[in-house]
Amino acid sequence: MEFCKHCNSKLKKVALPEGNDWGVEFLMVCMNDECGYYKRGWDWMWNHYQVKSSYRFHYNTITGYEGPLHVAKPEDYKNQIIVHPNEVEAE
Repeated sequence: MEFCKHCNSKLKKVALPEGNDWGVEFLMVCMNDECGYYKRGWDWMWNHYQVKSSYRFHYNTITGYEGPLHVAKPEDYKNQIIVHPNEVEAE
């Protein structure tokens, strides 16, 4: 899966910390701050759990699992994007 199923943005390869609960080194994550799934998540999390957080769509290339990736603030995971040397990261 290369694109977000909610906004069609290209998924970014995001590094995860060693020993994470996902059991993989990285996930493919929608980092589009305008994605409806991410934007709606703030209200959904507040209305259901009274927490100020949201989630981003992610895809695990090893297991095939796709679903929400919790974020507590908009910048979460942004400094963990892996950019291949031959690619240019669009701002």
